[in-house]
Amino acid sequence: MCAHVLVAEDDAMQAELIRRSLLAEGHTATVVHDGRAALDAARRRRPDLVVLDLMLPVIDGFDVCRALRREDDLPVLMLTARTAEDDVLRGLELGADDYMTKPYSPRELMARIRTVLRRSGRADRPDDPVVRAGGIAVDPVRHEVVCEGRPVECTPAEFEILLAMAAEPERVFSRRQLLEITRGTDRASTERAVDVHIMNLRRKTEADPRRPVRLLTVFGVGYKLSGGRG
Repeated sequence: MCAHVLVAEDDAMQAELIRRSLLAEGHTATVVHDGRAALDAARRRRPDLVVLDLMLPVIDGFDVCRALRREDDLPVLMLTARTAEDDVLRGLELGADDYMTKPYSPRELMARIRTVLRRSGRADRPDDPVVRAGGIAVDPVRHEVVCEGRPVECTPAEFEILLAMAAEPERVFSRRQLLEITRGTDRASTERAVDVHIMNLRRKTEADPRRPVRLLTVFGVGYKLSGGRG
């Protein structure tokens, strides 16, 4: 059983522990640290499951769960430090599939995730997970990038940026948005580091990195991947 799991947890150490446990189980993971980023990632990445902390900044987990339920039947496993029965019931009433109360053991969390995935059937979907745009194919399951038939080696941050841009070709991403996308792989990143990631990706995917035709700069705004899906 292999699935892509979105982890929305503002505690960096807890999020990293969950991410490593998921990878050890053969899953892939996207990590975000606030509610707005969780909604953006869920819409962009279309994960098989969301592990959702209720005490998220910007938008709390209750509102994230409510918004997800309006849009999709995406399975949600809540994490809560609250032990009050009313809080748990509120989350379940909003549509969460299961919940765990902190502190919890990683082994138990992985067992709960397996159960929710099995029940939902999401991990067995036959859909092609590869995202394609502008001559670039990004496989979030195998964590592979191919450009014009040629394998491209990417750092984790470069991969996350390319996956996000390939999923929405022609969309202009600000540096701040791209910075948030890399937060799960590079907590020390800055907006200046985003420019370096883009420069490296151009070097790896453009025939002439000084005259890019794929990864374009939109002056005063940010960057976009041009070329459309294909």
